[in-house]
Amino acid sequence: MRAKELSQYNSYTIPNSVLIQELKLIRHPEGGYFSETDRQEAQIPSPFANKASRPLATTIHYMLTPDEPNGVFHMNKSATMHVLHQGRAEYTLITPGSPPTVEKKVMGPNIHSGEVLQLLVPTGVWKMSRLLQEDLDAASANASQDRCGCLITEVVFPGFSWEDHGFLTRATFRELWGDVVPPEAQYLLEYVKDD
Repeated sequence: MRAKELSQYNSYTIPNSVLIQELKLIRHPEGGYFSETDRQEAQIPSPFANKASRPLATTIHYMLTPDEPNGVFHMNKSATMHVLHQGRAEYTLITPGSPPTVEKKVMGPNIHSGEVLQLLVPTGVWKMSRLLQEDLDAASANASQDRCGCLITEVVFPGFSWEDHGFLTRATFRELWGDVVPPEAQYLLEYVKDD
């Protein structure tokens, strides 16, 4: 593709400062910023939380910026659909197993290069998101950090509850690999919570 064609995928139309103010985003305990935009009143028994009553669905805006460039590994018992609004972020997913499966997906507008506009993370999967280093470097070089990041919507179904959420700790991370973390997965420890 020509440079002009590639640049059409790199638009970042609304600056981070405007998004934070207008969407009333606050810092998220996982990293990044968020605001809850919907919590359905209808309640259902969650098959992922021992039939505990949960909203049918909840929705948030979630954003990573150069000052909050990554989250940490966490798991929701409910499934989560991620929908891109602008920017790009790499998602690392760890599916427990023997051995665990590590998968990376880039949420971004360039569908021709394999980036995705939607990402479904099922129940029982650890996830972490981060801005791509090449985007951070380009924003720093061009003094355009207010136009670097990733804004998505997350729809959690059944709806989000902190009781159904957990952070990946170093001890649990090691347990995933039977206490012997392979060299190629060591760098992921940077994105887990201390015990």
